[in-house]
Amino acid sequence: MGKHPIRVLIAKLGLDGHDRGAKIIARSLRDAGMEVVYTGLRQTPAMIAEAALHEDVNVVGISILSGAHNTLLPTLMDKLREQNLAHIPVIVGGIVPDCDVNTLMDAGVSAVFGPGTLTSDIVTSIANVIESDLQD
Repeated sequence: MGKHPIRVLIAKLGLDGHDRGAKIIARSLRDAGMEVVYTGLRQTPAMIAEAALHEDVNVVGISILSGAHNTLLPTLMDKLREQNLAHIPVIVGGIVPDCDVNTLMDAGVSAVFGPGTLTSDIVTSIANVIESDLQD
């Protein structure tokens, strides 16, 4: 994964209070050698963008189960642009219907992972997104 470990911010966006999946992903990323910053529950788009700026992360990982993804994720992408962080890939995990995936990708999300995704696939995807960004 290169000279410096990939820094990933994991956040629970919105009023979703279920964080077991986010904690499992955080542990898996750490086990893969990545540095993980976990912001905890009930984060707003502005709070996540601010944390991404201050923590100097390479990737923002969002866990969302509330069904508010079509509202909150475009707002998050706007907040990241306001902080001049549009270059940071955003990945999303949780309950996102297949019919909403393209909408999120059009808003700037790099990847969407649904229930049952292997943690190893998420680790590989993050590494590939970072490697792709470095080649651009």
